[in-house]
Parts: sequence; structure tokens; C-alpha cells
Amino acid sequence: MAEESQPAVSVVPDDDNEGKFKKSDCVAFYRRQMQGPNLQYRALLDTMVLTEKGARFELLEPDTQTRLVLSVLPCKNDTVKILVDELLPIKARYRVPDVIIGEPQCEQLRVERQTTDSVTLSWSSGRHQVHVWHFPFRVEILCDDEVMVTFNSKGKLWFETLQERPSELQEGPSSLLWQETFKQFVDIKANGPSSIGADFCLHGFSHVYGLPEHADSLQLGDTGDGKPYRLYNLDVFGYELYNRLGLYGSVPLLVAHKLDRTLGVFWLNASETFVNVHHSPTDHQDDQTPPVKRRRVQPQTDVHWLSESGVIDCVVLLGPSPQQLFSQYAQLTGYQALPPLFALGYHQCRWNYNDEADVKAVDAGFDRHNIPYDVIWLDIEHTDGKRYFTWDPVLFPEPVGLQRHLEKKKRKLVIINDPHIKADPNWSLYCEARDGGHFVKDREGQLYQGSCWPGVSCYLDFSRPATRAWYSRCFALDKYKGSTPSLFVWNDMNEPSVFDGPEQTMPKDVVHYGGWEHRELHNLYGFYQHMATAEGLITRSGGSERPFVLSRSFFAGSQRFGAVWTGDNVASWQYLKISIPMLLSLSVVGIVFCGADVGGFVQDPDPELLVRWYQAAALQPFFRGHSAKVTKRREPWLFGEKVTAAIRTVIQQRYCLLPYWYTLFHQAHTSGLPPLRPLWVEFSRDQSTFAVDNQYMIGGALLACPVTEPGLQEIKVLLPGSGEIWYDVQSAKAHKGGKTLSLPVTLDTVPVFQRGGSVVCRSVGSGSCTAELQQLPLCITVALNSQGAADGDLYLDDGHSFDYRDRKSFCLRRFSMLSGRLLCRPASEEGASFDCDTVVQSVTVLGVKSKPSTVIVHVSGAKDTSAAFEFVDTCCSVTVSGLSLRVATDWEIQID
Repeated sequence: MAEESQPAVSVVPDDDNEGKFKKSDCVAFYRRQMQGPNLQYRALLDTMVLTEKGARFELLEPDTQTRLVLSVLPCKNDTVKILVDELLPIKARYRVPDVIIGEPQCEQLRVERQTTDSVTLSWSSGRHQVHVWHFPFRVEILCDDEVMVTFNSKGKLWFETLQERPSELQEGPSSLLWQETFKQFVDIKANGPSSIGADFCLHGFSHVYGLPEHADSLQLGDTGDGKPYRLYNLDVFGYELYNRLGLYGSVPLLVAHKLDRTLGVFWLNASETFVNVHHSPTDHQDDQTPPVKRRRVQPQTDVHWLSESGVIDCVVLLGPSPQQLFSQYAQLTGYQALPPLFALGYHQCRWNYNDEADVKAVDAGFDRHNIPYDVIWLDIEHTDGKRYFTWDPVLFPEPVGLQRHLEKKKRKLVIINDPHIKADPNWSLYCEARDGGHFVKDREGQLYQGSCWPGVSCYLDFSRPATRAWYSRCFALDKYKGSTPSLFVWNDMNEPSVFDGPEQTMPKDVVHYGGWEHRELHNLYGFYQHMATAEGLITRSGGSERPFVLSRSFFAGSQRFGAVWTGDNVASWQYLKISIPMLLSLSVVGIVFCGADVGGFVQDPDPELLVRWYQAAALQPFFRGHSAKVTKRREPWLFGEKVTAAIRTVIQQRYCLLPYWYTLFHQAHTSGLPPLRPLWVEFSRDQSTFAVDNQYMIGGALLACPVTEPGLQEIKVLLPGSGEIWYDVQSAKAHKGGKTLSLPVTLDTVPVFQRGGSVVCRSVGSGSCTAELQQLPLCITVALNSQGAADGDLYLDDGHSFDYRDRKSFCLRRFSMLSGRLLCRPASEEGASFDCDTVVQSVTVLGVKSKPSTVIVHVSGAKDTSAAFEFVDTCCSVTVSGLSLRVATDWEIQID
């Protein structure tokens, strides 16, 4: 078949993004809710029914005679679910499937008191209560008699009930409820107006976070300017900074924090959603009141959610600590998948590497310049005419040979696989998908066709379980010709991106499995492709190997399937700077395996920007260099030896730190704690940290403050915690916490500090990839706090299989030091079956008060030995070297 002409898509940032994408005032359901009447819902308390799972009430709006049903479901992990649906709908409304993992264990409610105006229900031995008011209707959630959250505090509950479509639509305002026009696109609404909305008051909170994805600050701002946060997954190339319009993914979780509590509101809805945030002032603002008589007003944040369709299905997460909130949310939507170790190494990508010889040359370049890396990537040009699951026969004639060439060095290949399928009747995969009913249909019941990289394309309906299963089977080695077990996958353009569609995405009236319109589940599309791809790679290995899949689009729960990145950024200092709050925003809502394209996807970074971006990205979870085909080549050795040396150093440092990173991902996988953390997560009672988003914690031990401005000779670093001690990782110099440090910087300076009281394990040397890393010994840095104590964990397994889960084959060890005695002991009773030969070669203790006289090493079942050590007076550190202590063995070192 003749090659179709390619769509004319620019790879230069689009100045017309604002005209291409809707603003809130262009969206009919948003206007209706914001301009509509204040509805006067009443809770009919005499309809209350208590069940094993909670309580149910009927709600009535007298003017419209709308009847709803409210369910309040308290759960044992200190969460409360609030569900509102039509009482007697003409047909079922869409409820988001597959995001929540299992039914939470509910608590039995009991009546504490009841009047004609309200009823108070309690659970958890009376510590938690729900107070439901008849009129004005509202639901208060109390902890220890203090109101934490009020649902419908401002009376913004909105619920447009489903209607039968009129046989003929008359011209006029009512017809606009059934269709909506944006530019040349007409959206026909099969169910008419169906939007929902509700507001929450978060009492005592003035700092809120979350709601990715936006290129904005970590702390959510007040939307009183008429610019709400939009959650609608879109392909926004070269996105505008400090903008609340939607980007590639959406997680409808808002996290609020104050000195003594962290809580969250999770709004489970996959249709287009807007969120308004209003911060009430802390102090009374009447300047006529004498200062001595001004009353202190408790701060609060009001959050108004508005969605185009579905039901009101939300969960309030009560914390109270950040760590408990992360655990509550992970129990709800799933924990971060434990990635294979290679995925935490460095990735090299370009749109596109030209051919097999180009790939091999780049691979050899890393070895020649002594720069470790693990994965090289191929973009759309590796395929035969943009047909996914194929290879260009001229450019990539021997894909298996290429993968084996890389695999000999223990390296991997990642290829792109998008959700659009070239509409080519001579292509067997297209025919198989068409005949199997795997494509979405237009509102007339025909195959929906849109334009993307291959030209005219059909789009897989990943909401259909049978389609996901079929797609997963396409990754089988005998079906995906040219693939091997060392091939992994990148899902791009899966918002979905449709070049000739409204807002460059799929029309809302396209029909999915079950007859559901695309409007109901738009934000789930990429989530489902990510799921199907991960399941395909697991199936390919017979269930034995962990997958690696990167996705551009995501939703709540996407953390279960792999990694995400921040999309098509630009090579500028501003984009480097915004990458930090963007990644922190992702991290606090569970999407913790995240990163930004190093150097910027489009335009050409100058050498200083490139070095600074490598320095920042090496201290973030997903570490990939990536650039567009119109940019200059950007391999690390193309900018002169000084730049090559600087990049080599930070990549090698990343590899040395991988034992710590891997341990943090184990922690995320088991507890929900993100590896990348805003400062307030670790210093929850230090208000100076609440708005900081230019520095962050890596786990609980390391503080990073990347340089994100050009030409700096000094950088200011907040060292939080008045009782803390911080050690400069480069100089080992100690600094007291609770102050801002002015640190001189050069191009080689990467500001990182280790927290007193922590233990960090590193590899001795970096190797050429993570496979070599596993054979290297460890060095341990013990940073003592003011009490002379420290502790930290180390997690090890085989780095690639599910044996850690299925056979408990892993090693989890704890290093703890007190009174000059460092112990290595099991941190878990599980994991004893893992045969771990890793040894500790040296131990450095920071914060030693005086030079020791002896160092004695005791290994369980062996004779005590003395060890050589070095004391550095200028930084009060002791380094014990020449060791060969197996991590899996109990041992101790006494420093006297």
C-alpha cells in the first residue's frame, strides 16, 4: 500500500495553545454550575438506613424535585467514602472501574444523637464522627470532636439527572444542553446535561497540593482569578508555564497539610473536571478594629469540584500524618510497582535514532567515554510506516540482532507503541483489531477514524477487557516479530492525541465498550493502555519478569503499571525549574516513578543548562535524556571534555546511589511513601517548608537543591529542623538545621546534604550498567544526629523477577548506630531465602566528636578483629576501610 502523507505537525512550541484548547468559560457544564442557582438540598433524616458498610440517606431539592441518594461509608484505615447518585435514574450512570483495588473494609456506624435538624454517627470507638444536617444539607467529618472536613459547606451540590432525548430539539437555549460547539466541532450529548459538582471545606488548612498535571507551583493557588485547575488529559506540546489548563495526565487527589495533620480528598471521576480552590484569610481583615480586639480567624480552604458526568464518588483521607495519608491512598488505588533495577539507571532517547548502526554507535560511545547507561530508546521511525509492532525493513532489518548486541552488555531496548492503529486494510494487525471489535466507534456506530502519526488511524478501545487482553497478547515473542525479552515499551500519544480532533483529542461522543461515551472515561484512556502494556510484558515472560513501561498519559492508579514523564518540555531554564514542582506534585499523589526529559525535548540547550539539567535529573526517580529530531544531537560527549566530564560524574554518582534509590522504591512499593518528597513531608511541623518547591528530600536521608538558574556563584539552601544536623555530601561539613545556608557553587557543584540520624548505602564504583552494579561492594555513610545515633535500611533482590513477592526472595537489612556501635541486623523476618553475596567494603561515620583509639569488628560466629580507620579532624569523620562484611550476615563495628 502506498505510504500516506504525514500530518503536518510542528515540533516548535505552539504559541496558539491557548486558542487550540478550551478555557473554563468555553465549557458549558462549568458555566451552568458557576452561574446556576444555589440549590437547596435537604437530607431526609427519616430515610436513614444503617448498614454493615455505613449509612444511607435520601436527598431532596424541593424546587426541581431532584431526589438523590447519599451513602457515607467509613473505613477501618481512617478514610471516609461519600457517594451521591440519582435515587431512581432512567439508566445507570458511569462509575469509574479498575482504579480502586478491592473493597475497603468498612466500619459499623452507630447513632450518637439525633434531632429533627441533624444526626451524629460515630465509629472507631467514638473517635471519628459524621454529622449529617437536614437543612442546609451538609456532612461534617470530625476527629476527636474537631471538624476536619465539611461536604457541601457552601451549598454547591449539583447533580443534573439523566433525561430521555427529545424526539425533536427546538432551537433555543434548551437545545444547547444536548449539543455543544467548539470551533468546527459539534459534540452531541447522548444523555443531555449530566454534570455533577460538590464543595468541601478543609478546616484549619491553608496549604494544599496535588491535582497534577499542571506546569505550576507545588502549592495550589487561589482560583479567584477565574482560572480553575482543569483535569482533562491533552497533548499540549511545549506547554505554557504557570498555567492551570490540563496536560497529559490527571490525578484528582488534593492533599492538604497543616502543623498537626495531613488529609486528602480523592474525587474519583474520569470525565472532564475543574477544581476551584479558595483560601480564606488567616486574620480578620477589618482595619477599623483595634489590634488588641481583632479576633484570630481559623484558616480554611474551600475546594469546589465540577465534573461533566458520572456520579459523586469521593474519599476523604484523614491521615493524620503525611506517611499515613500516603499509605491510605496506596491502599485505595495501589502501590507503586517495584521496577526492575535497570529502569532506575540512565536512559538515552532521541526522536529518532536513525538506524541499527546509529544505535550501536551511540551504545559504543557510552563505553568509550566511560559513562554508564542501561537503556537506549527508539521512537516512531523504527517502525514500518508507523505501524506499531513492526520494524522498518531498511533501517532496522535485524532487530533481534540489535537487541542481542545490547543484551550482551546487559542493556535494554525500549520502543514506542502508541494507541492509534494505521487504517491499512492490507495490514494483518489492523484487520485483526477491526474484525475483533477492538476499535472505538463514532456516534453513528462506524469505526472512528482520526489523524495521527500514520495518517488516518483507528483507536483501540482499551476500556474493553477483551481488547486489553488482545493487545497484551500482541507482545508475545512469537507474535511481535523481532522482539526479545530485553525489549520494553513506551506508550506515547495516549491522552489520546488526535491531530484533527477537538482540542487535538478524541471527540466526547465517540462510543466505547458498554455503550459509554468517551466523555465518561476520557482521563482513563492512557491508564488502560498502560495497564494492557504492562500486563502484556508480564504475560510475555510467563509471569516471571517485572515489566517496564513508560506512559505519557495517566490517572490515579497508574503507579501500578510503571513510570510517567512530564511530556514535551522545552530546553530553557524555566522548564528545568518547573520540572521540580511538577515531579513533586506527581509524587504526593502516588505517581512516584516520574521524571522530565533531560535537556528539554525541543530546542537546543546551551552547555551550562544541559549540565545543570543532568545534575537535577540524576537526583530524580526517572532519568532519561530525550530530544526531538529537529534538535542538534545531544549525546553527553558532544559538548567538549569539560561538559562530558561533568555529565559523566553525575551519571556515575547516580549509579553509585542506586542501592539507596532501590531501597526507596521498595519502601514506596510496600508503604506508599514517595522516593521524592516535598520538605514538609519530612518536616511536617516546620512551617517554613510548606511552600518550598525548589528543593526536596530523596527519601528521609538526603536533601537536594538543584541549581536551576544560569551563572550562579552562590545558592541559598533551606536546611529545615532547628534540632537537625545536615552534612554536605561533597565536603562532609556539618551545618545546623533551622536556617538558610548560602552555599558557593561552581558548574561542578550539586548541592546535596545528608540528614543527621540517617544511613545511606552506595556502591563502590558505578560499572557500565546496573547489572555490573549488583556485583560491586558497598560503602556506607552514617550521619550522626545530635544524640550520636543513626539508622537506615538496605533492600536487595535479584533486580528483575517477581521472586521477591512470590518466594519472599529478598534481603532487607537495617544499619543502626548508637553510642559508637554500628549494627547490621535484619529489618524484616521475611526475605531470608535470598542468597545475597553483597559485601560492605567501607563505613564512614560523620559527626564523630573525637578521634577514636580503636575500631573492633565483630561478625556473628567469628572472632573479633581490629580494623584500620582514618579520622579527619576538619569534618569530624571516621572512615573504616578494608572491610569485607556480607550484608546478609549479622555484624557490628565498635568505634571507641
